[in-house]
Amino acid sequence: MLVVQNKQELAEHIAEWRHNDEHVALVPTMGNLHAGHVALVELAREHAERVVVSIFVNPTQFGEDEDYDEYPRTLERDARRLKTVSADLIFAPDVETMYPFGVENATTVSVPRITENFCGASRPGHFDGVTTVVARLFALVQPDVAVFGQKDYQQQLVIRHMAEDMNLPITIITGNTIRDDDGLALSSRNSYLSDEQRAQAPELYRVLESVGNELQDGRRNFAEIEAAATQRLADAGFDVEYFAIRRALNLEVPDRDCDDLVVLAAARMGEARLIDNVVVTV
Repeated sequence: MLVVQNKQELAEHIAEWRHNDEHVALVPTMGNLHAGHVALVELAREHAERVVVSIFVNPTQFGEDEDYDEYPRTLERDARRLKTVSADLIFAPDVETMYPFGVENATTVSVPRITENFCGASRPGHFDGVTTVVARLFALVQPDVAVFGQKDYQQQLVIRHMAEDMNLPITIITGNTIRDDDGLALSSRNSYLSDEQRAQAPELYRVLESVGNELQDGRRNFAEIEAAATQRLADAGFDVEYFAIRRALNLEVPDRDCDDLVVLAAARMGEARLIDNVVVTV
């Protein structure tokens, strides 16, 4: 497996693969990899002969008071982990490579409307940072396929919108959320949880599952369900940012006849910000 940090060397390997008529898949990450990332790499391998994993802690998607400086950077450990699966190349650029004119002078890619609520509202500018860096990775790697995780449900919808709206010749694939045995969605930020908080954190998924079951049983009083779930999480020690039932296709408010729904939530517990969701077809 190759580890590449500059775009010239990356381009040489991509060109060689293209010369051999091989398809390329990209799995964008910020590193500190866990089993959820590994599952995305394995899914990518199902769709392409070559798999590139990018590892880049992107400064433009962090807010002023967020954890950019503290975010774990574990490239050596990540490389060892990726050697055991089917990745062909790690692209680990520095900030100067990704933003050659500097972060303050960077061209920005912005997706309207779908970014305005939920994580977009609680983290202003976050999704502009995500779409900007993903667009740059797409330009550098030129993948046929890009793979993202369902845990970041709003993010994968935003990226799908960007790719379709800009006519990018890239297929966006969403991999299932990978969970610990107790249901907690795997996340690099789970390491911020204390032992006591870690024991309580799976309640987020239990509440989401419970609401999903209510919807499948035919309940449609969405506002009441959301309020009750929010209170249940608050009683369990969460600081709830949002808990919402929305159309799975576009995160719009559903009517009673909508068949495809997503229940999504973000909540803080101590230093950890946890997000999760369940998709419900009724």
